Amino acid sequence: MRSVGDAEFQFLTSYLINETLAIDAGSLGIALDLDSQRKIKHVFLSHSHIDHLATLPIFLENTAEHPAEGVTIYGSDDVLDALQRHLFNGRLWPNLIDETAGPRPPCRLVRLEAGRPVQIGGVRVTPVAVNHAVPAIGFVVEEGDVAVVFPVDTGPTEEVWRVANALPKVRAVFLEATFPNSMSDLARVAKHLTPKTFAEEVRKLSYPAKIIAVHIKPAYREQVVEELLSLGLPDLEIGLPGKEYRF
Repeated sequence: MRSVGDAEFQFLTSYLINETLAIDAGSLGIALDLDSQRKIKHVFLSHSHIDHLATLPIFLENTAEHPAEGVTIYGSDDVLDALQRHLFNGRLWPNLIDETAGPRPPCRLVRLEAGRPVQIGGVRVTPVAVNHAVPAIGFVVEEGDVAVVFPVDTGPTEEVWRVANALPKVRAVFLEATFPNSMSDLARVAKHLTPKTFAEEVRKLSYPAKIIAVHIKPAYREQVVEELLSLGLPDLEIGLPGKEYRF
């Protein structure tokens, strides 16, 4: 599993799994070379915020020369509606997703429903509702005897931990820590985590797993990292864009 990017700061959100499956498309169309992009056949979108969608049009254009092998885009009703009405609307970007718009589009859309898994080869992806400022889902990804949890963007939440605790094989959780503790009021309104609430969420997991802190706002990274490290949490790692993770 790879966090997509090549810098210390995470400006956009994308995760690449086994080279062919991605979670979110914030940096998908700019952080990977063309050959790597063309291997990706499945993209799961967590919610409609632009840092998770920003380069989806670029990615689809980069991979459009192989339409017979098309990309499948998975999202909730809210996300699919946002794509069709606000992104691929002929104004912000040409309509690449409407099958009635002419030549075969470079992707197909599949509706996600929280709690209903999607099986792709040997990988099982279960969407789980989380607590964010817009309708959002996290993902539990399983392959063989390994599971990895991606709550993605969320404030304090419950369902994703219930699902994780039912699996005795979770090896890692990629958990957001967006704002420093001093910005807890903003975090509460925006439904993000601070290091304090991050620690409270980690305690909801009933057994040990590696906890990788992600989605740290670049403007506050130094402070957030310092506060995270002061928690003394076992198996805590600060996530780095571009790093390859194996579990």
